[in-house]
This record gives sequence, C-alpha cells and structure tokens, in this order.
Amino acid sequence: MKKILLSISVIAMVLLNLVSCTNVLDKPAVDSFNAGLVFSDINVVNAYLGKCYDRMGGNTDSGILGAREDLLSSGTDQTLCIHRPANYVMLKGTMTPDNLGYFTNDGYGGFLRWNNLYQNIQNINRILDGINAVPLTTGQDVLKKQMIGEAYFIRAYEYACLLMVYGGAVLADKPFVLDGDYSTQKRATIAETKDWVLKDVASAIANLPASGMEQGRATQAAAAALKARVLLFCASKLTNGGWTEQAANTLVSFPSGSQTALLTAARDAAKDVMDAKYGAFSLVGTTAEPTQPLTAAQVQAYAANYTSIFTQTAGWNSETIWGIQFPLTGGNVNNANLWYGPNGYHNWGNNDPVEPMVRKWEMADGTPFVWDKYNPGDMRVRTATATQLAADPNRNPYNGREPRFYASVLYDGAPWQQRPADAAAFDPKNQVQTGYNFHNEGDPSPYYSGVDTRQGLIEAWNGQKTGYNIRKLLDISCAGQYYRNTNTWVEFRYAEILMIYAEACIELGGTDLQKGIDAMNLVRKRAGLPSRVTTDQATARGYLHQERNIEFFAEGHRFFDMRRWMECETSIEKIYYMRVEHYDNGLTKWIYRTPSGTDTGDLQDDRFFTDKKFYWVPLTRDEMNKAPQLVQNPGYN
Repeated sequence: MKKILLSISVIAMVLLNLVSCTNVLDKPAVDSFNAGLVFSDINVVNAYLGKCYDRMGGNTDSGILGAREDLLSSGTDQTLCIHRPANYVMLKGTMTPDNLGYFTNDGYGGFLRWNNLYQNIQNINRILDGINAVPLTTGQDVLKKQMIGEAYFIRAYEYACLLMVYGGAVLADKPFVLDGDYSTQKRATIAETKDWVLKDVASAIANLPASGMEQGRATQAAAAALKARVLLFCASKLTNGGWTEQAANTLVSFPSGSQTALLTAARDAAKDVMDAKYGAFSLVGTTAEPTQPLTAAQVQAYAANYTSIFTQTAGWNSETIWGIQFPLTGGNVNNANLWYGPNGYHNWGNNDPVEPMVRKWEMADGTPFVWDKYNPGDMRVRTATATQLAADPNRNPYNGREPRFYASVLYDGAPWQQRPADAAAFDPKNQVQTGYNFHNEGDPSPYYSGVDTRQGLIEAWNGQKTGYNIRKLLDISCAGQYYRNTNTWVEFRYAEILMIYAEACIELGGTDLQKGIDAMNLVRKRAGLPSRVTTDQATARGYLHQERNIEFFAEGHRFFDMRRWMECETSIEKIYYMRVEHYDNGLTKWIYRTPSGTDTGDLQDDRFFTDKKFYWVPLTRDEMNKAPQLVQNPGYN
C-alpha cells in the first residue's frame, strides 16, 4: 500500500505520487490522491494523520520541528551556524521576497516555510473534511474523535507558526481543489488569525481525551500550551504598537488598546496548565531554595538534572508536555550529536555558542558573570598564571558558573566523551580542546592546536568558529559518528508555561508582579540559583528576559523572543573568535579576538540588524506572483 502525501501552495497545488509504507493497508497502489481509498478505513486515515505529524517538520526527513542540522537559534544572538551562516538572511540585511534563505530550505528551516505550513494544513483539511464518511466498526468512534482532536491541534500549530513568523495568514478550513477559484483569497488580519488558532485549540481540547494518549500524539495539555505560547506572542511589543510606523497595519498589529487583554489571556491560559486542568506537570528536580554556596558536586548534580530534560528517550518526565520521538529504525531523524558535536569526535561542529552569549550565564551564586573582574575595562582579554589559578580558580572564565552553563556549552577543557581510536592519543583526558598550546609567551609557533579546532588533525573543516561547541541537546552516551540520537525534541515543557505566566504577570504589573516573579523563581531554583527579589517592574522585566535567554538556550524560543521584544537592533552583533592559549609555564590567555588597535580581530560572521522589516518574514515572490491579491508584509516590495 501507499501513504498519501498532498502538497499545495495557497493557490497552485500539486498532487504528489504516493510514497511507500508497509503494514498499513493491503490494497493496490494508486498514483494520485484517492479519497475513496484514504477514507475507506479509519486505520488508513490514522496512518495519514501520522504523516501529518511528520510534516510538521516540512518536506524532508532531515529532522522535524526544531531538531535540525541548522538550528533556529543561529538566527539569533545565541549560536553561529558554521556551514550556512548566509542562510540567516534576517541577520545579513539580505532578506527579500526573492531571498528567504533559511525559510525556504526544506532541510533546515522548512518547518517554518510558508508553503510547507500550508501543505500540511491542506492535509489536515482533507482529514477533517472526509473523516465523517469513514465506515466505523464498534468502538472506533472513540478513535475517530481523538483523531479529530489531533488534527485540530496540528492545524492550530501550523497556523500559529504562520502568525508568529509572517503575521496575518490565509485562513482555510476546507481543502483546496485544483479547479477552485482563489483569485479573491486574501490574508486575514493578525487578530483574525489569532482567533482562528484559538478556535482550533478549543476544538482540539474538546475532542482529545484527558489522558491515555499514546506518547508523542497531541494531548489536551499540548493544545493548551500552544494557546499560551501564541497568546504571549500576540501580547508583545512588536504586535502592539512597538513598530510605530506599522501600528495601524492589521496584518502585523493588533488594534490599539488590545495588549492588556492579550496579556491577561496569556496569563490565564498558562495558569490553566499550572492548575493541572489538562493533567499534572512539574519541573524536573527540586524547586527548594538552594543553599549557597553550592559545592562543585551540587553544581554538577543540578546540571545533570537539567540535561536529563533533553536526553530522555523512553517514557517522558514530569516536565514534558509534548515532543517528538526519534526511534533508531524508521520514522523521524535526529542526528544532534553528529550535527553539533566537536569535529575531534568526527562530528560536524554546527551551531556554536557565541562569546557574548557565553558571558550571559551567571555565576553559581546567581551574581552576574563579569569578564573584566580582574582587569577592569578590558573586555577582550583575560590572563591567569598557574599560581593565580590555584589561588582563585574562577580566573578561568569557565569555572564557578551556574549549572545550566555546564549543561549547555562545550568549552576548552570541558569533560566530554571518550575519544574515537584515531584521536585518543591527542586527548587522554577526554576533554574538549578548542584551545592552542604554546611553548613560551611571544613564540608564534604553536606547540599544537587542539583537536577540536579548525587547525586540528581530525576533520578540521568541521571545527567550531567561536571557541565553543553546543552541549545542550546532545546525548553523551551517543557516538554521533556512528549512531543517530534517540533523545526527544521537547517542543512544549512545563518551564515554558511557568515563564509565560511569569512574563504576562510582570507585564501586567500591580498585584500580578510578585506572582510572576514567584513563577520565574521556580525555574531559577530548579537550576540551583537563588530567587530574584524586586518590586520594580522594569527590573523584573530584565530578569525575565535574562532567564528566558538562558533557560531556553538553543531551543528556538529566542528567535521569537528577540522579535516580539524588538531587541534585535541592540542584541545582534558581529561574531568574533574566542581564542584560548596555553603555555608551558602555566600561563593561560582567553582572548576574544575583536578588533584592537592595528589588530583587525578574527571576524567569523558579519551580522547586523538595521531594518525593522526583518522582524517579519516576507511572502516569497513566487507566492505573490501566484496570488497578487495577497498583501506583502511591510517594507518588502
């Protein structure tokens, strides 16, 4: 038998050949979409629905949702994509309807591509349009209702992506047909699109069971979490007058005076999940106030607990609301260790944490990390002799940091996997080597280059470009050179619900302010950090922004946060190399290779954000040519 995949654009649709699938239905193959075949058996519809889950990742087997070779975080100030940095056109000033870069590449950003989102909406609309005609046997009405709820969740998710990336969408609850007239089809306002998403969420919750769902399928809680997420985006500065020149543009802005109601709705949606209305969830680990100072062992225990959220492979923990599973055979693909791991392990070294981001992780006691603590005013260089390090280990900028740092970043000297056989001689300690070893200070000839550098002896072309590799999302037990990852991509987790509630409360202010701080502090205490204390809204807002940046590092949230807070102009900057130099006499230098005097520095990526139009992704030229009645996003021709 064959699985059915239908591909459309908003106007022009192409019916694809059916692709093979085993053990679903023993019927003859056909070469075009056949509603009679698909809707002849509820199990076939269920298989079709399963493919709709897969297509939430776009038209590719190169990962699904955020589990991609090129992470969405590399379109922010968090990480650098070393293989295709120019693809992140919003950071290059090159995004146009003819050049969407990351957002038109199925293998990397396909999960946010306009056409791909609509292709899956078309698939879902076919299911919802035809499922009532499916003959049922005794008891299958329960499965049918559940599937309807799942379909509404997937459609709500796809439309939420359209809203948060493009603004107002073309709304459709019936499948497009080849001979249909779509010449009058127009984009809805962002407010109408929000209402559409919320209606689908409500339908999902009404049809999904309260419990008993197969892990990996949509649940009431997943739909509720999506509701909270999209409402928080809609309540943002970007969509509520922050872009003053477009405040009256209903494709990207809500009517004046909408923000308080949207914040209240976001707060209440998150509170519903917190109150276990759709099932009980909790943060993994303790939320007791940590006793300071933490011992080294306690820091590592908190780090290991945090890591466990992203390395779970079987039954999900109490924090996971919904995610994508990756079996070893068949199904979706996750090669996180191969994609992101250090080149000295025969991995590809992609999506490297950048130095400004690395400096944002706090110290273990919750105080800010201060680069120039030992040499005030010098934000470029740190040095330490062996004697100085023995007296104060925190002269090493990677010592004494908060637990999530160690769960998120592979830095020079970080413990990691056992080296493969051909690299073992270069690294008897199994530590990441992104630095360089010299005989004497002033001697330009390196003793040797670290095996995880672009001058190393193993696949140097995959060496990191920032001085760091990502640690988060990787499974230390997986040898990426040989095996695929099986750890879950966690799309919705309870920490996000707490942070949505915290932000909405802080922004509402008044009596809600402390409630927001308390929710945020649960996330901090779980990470081993002391609670924040303030009665000032602006200060609380700054704390909240910092906490989201750290807690959700590399998970994709930052792309939406920077935009909705309108922080790109102040946060996006050029990326330079962090060079670590070790000397035989015990001296170590950490040099952020920014320009200094006649030294032009070591630029790795020229980034800038100078035009507010890049807060929204445009529709492609091809899409506009097919449907000229669609209005383009502001600033694009």
